[in-house]
Amino acid sequence: MVPSENLISEGQAPGGAMKVIVVGGGVIGVTTAYYLAEAGHEVVVCDRQKAPAQETSFANSGEISSGYASPLAAPGVPLKALKWLAMKDGPFSFRPKFDPKMWLWLARMLRNCTAARYAANKAIMMPLAEYSRDMLRVLREGTDISYDERSQGTLQLFRTQQQLDAIASDVAVLDKFEVPYEILDAAGCIAAEPGLAGGHQKIAGGLRLADDETGDCRLFTERLAELCAQRGVVFRFGNGVHSLDHRDGRVRQIGCTDGHIRADAVVLATGSYTERFMRKLHQRVPIYPLKGYSLTVPVADAESAPVSTVIDETYKVAITRLGDRIRIGGTVEMSGFDLTLYEPRRAPLERSLRELFPGAGDLREAHFWCGLRPMTPDGPPIVGRTKLTNLYINSGHGMLGWTMACGSGKILADMISGREPEIDASGLGPERYWV
Repeated sequence: MVPSENLISEGQAPGGAMKVIVVGGGVIGVTTAYYLAEAGHEVVVCDRQKAPAQETSFANSGEISSGYASPLAAPGVPLKALKWLAMKDGPFSFRPKFDPKMWLWLARMLRNCTAARYAANKAIMMPLAEYSRDMLRVLREGTDISYDERSQGTLQLFRTQQQLDAIASDVAVLDKFEVPYEILDAAGCIAAEPGLAGGHQKIAGGLRLADDETGDCRLFTERLAELCAQRGVVFRFGNGVHSLDHRDGRVRQIGCTDGHIRADAVVLATGSYTERFMRKLHQRVPIYPLKGYSLTVPVADAESAPVSTVIDETYKVAITRLGDRIRIGGTVEMSGFDLTLYEPRRAPLERSLRELFPGAGDLREAHFWCGLRPMTPDGPPIVGRTKLTNLYINSGHGMLGWTMACGSGKILADMISGREPEIDASGLGPERYWV
C-alpha cells in the first residue's frame, strides 16, 4: 500500500526545493509526481479515489504506441464517422446532449480535420510519444519496475486490400519521422502473431511497428506510486479537491475534503475534469471526454493468444496480451461524462477476439469496463503553465495517456524546476487556445 499523510504543508521546502501539489492519481499524475520527486521537490498527490489509477488509467487497451500517435481529428474522419454511426456495432457512437461544451468541442475538432492541421498536430504528438517511450525505458532500467510489459511491437491488421492500400499517407509520416516499420502480407502477419493462424477472417496484410510496447497501465501506476512513496511523495487518497484559491496571479492554496493545502506550485492532472477546474478560474481549455470501453479476459489457450497488440482496423479494436490476460479495447462514444456501461458496446470487442483469436480467451470471465478519455479538439495534450504563474496543466492526452505519460511528466517537472525540457514543448501549452 502507498502511505498517505494528513499533514498540511506550507512554505518553502528545505534546500530551496519547491512544494508541489499534483491533483490526480492516474498515470499522468503519478508519473508527474515521480519526476518532480526525482528533481528534488517535495510532492503531495491528492485524488478523490481510494487508490491510484482507478479511473481512465484502470483498464485501457495497454498500448504504448508512439508510432500511432495521431490526432483523432484527421482528413476523412467526418465522413467515416457518419458511416460508423450507420453501422450496428461501429467504432463510433454519439449520444447528443443539451450541452454547449459538447457542440463547441465538436465544432473545433471538425475544424482540425484538414490535411494541414492534421500534419501540424501530428508533428507535435509524435516526438512527444517517442520521447515518452524513451523515458519509460530509462525509468524501467533504473527502477526494475514491472507491469506485464512486453516490447514486441504493434501490428495494425487489415482485412481488406482497400484498407491496406489506404496506408500510404501514414507510411509517409512514419518515413518523415524515421519510425521503423514493416508492411507485411498475410503470411508475415501470422509469423509476427502466430495466433492469427487459427482466425476465421481473411487477412490482406498488416503494418507492424516493432518499437512499440505494451503493458498494464494500472499495474504500472500502482507500482510507480509505491516507488514515489519511497522517495518521499505523500499520497492523500480519498481526498477530492474542490477549489483552487488564488490571489495576485498565483494559486495560494487548494481546498480539499480534509482541509486546505498550501504549496509553491500546483499541477492539474485531472483528465476530463480539468476543464471544470479551469472554468472556475475563467481560463477555458477545450478538454472534453470521449468514452472508451474494454474487456479484460483470462487467457484460455496461450498458443492461440496474441503475443503483443493487434489493432483490428475494421472495428478499430486493439487486442493486447497482458501476462495471463487479454485486454480488448475500443469504441469512441461521445456522451459527456456518462459512465454507463452500455451492453451493446461489448459486442464488437468480443467479435474481434473471436474472429481473430478464437479460443484464446474465456469470454465468460470477461471484465467489462469503460473510462473517459480526456480529448483536446486538435490532438496534442496540454502540458504547460496557465495564466496563474504557479498553476500547471498535464492533461488532455486522449487515447494516448499511457503512451505519453512519462514524457509529459518529465517535461512538466523540467518546467517547474526552471529547466528547459529536453524536447521542443512549445506546441503543448494551453496558450494555444487563448489567442
